[in-house]
Amino acid sequence: MKSNGTTHATSPFPIPVSEMRERYLQLYTGAVNDVLRFNYKMHATSLPSAFAPLREEMKMAGQAFTVKGGPDITTDGEMEMRAQMLEDLHADSVVVWDCTGDTITSQWGEVMTMAALRAGCRGAVVNGIRDTHSILEQKFPVFHKYKSNTGMLGRFKMYYYQKPVLMGEVIVNPGDWIFGDIDGIISIPKGIAYEVLLAAEAILFKEAGIKDMVESGMSPTDVVKNGGYF
Repeated sequence: MKSNGTTHATSPFPIPVSEMRERYLQLYTGAVNDVLRFNYKMHATSLPSAFAPLREEMKMAGQAFTVKGGPDITTDGEMEMRAQMLEDLHADSVVVWDCTGDTITSQWGEVMTMAALRAGCRGAVVNGIRDTHSILEQKFPVFHKYKSNTGMLGRFKMYYYQKPVLMGEVIVNPGDWIFGDIDGIISIPKGIAYEVLLAAEAILFKEAGIKDMVESGMSPTDVVKNGGYF
């Protein structure tokens, strides 16, 4: 529950959400994917590969705040819902937009970014963006499919938010953990997000030892014999 629009009163995890976020940002998505596939037998956790960071160095982590919309020429109540959605954003959230396959309009721009930052939002996953220079100036992580100068009013409409959405093969629920880097975006179910963090951190520790073996000149065969992998 948020107390002032920017903080949570409690954390659903054993550690504060802010600490969880910072630790996820030290990982890479490949390690998290390996944990989900091999430890939890989950093979549909990556969002569509068409989503790419606006800049290669951008990373984002936080709890999913889901939005559903689609191509629609009606405008009744659109601005009111958009404003309420922005007011309901919470700290350390990542906005995840299910855009129902839209390829024309931009659902995210300069002013949306300003409002999201004020709420403590940590990133957005959305089909289309515009006002790109302003988004970059605000250093807001956005993972997008395309750029478009066509705004969504009268072309695209929000239907609801904070309900489960389908992103490719992945069902994303409000509160699930979203982590994105240069290799894509992964969704981690809320109930196992902390345990996945610990397991992925263990992978990074192990890989440090594997890199030491390779750098020492050890043959790949011996690396494997010593518990390493490639």
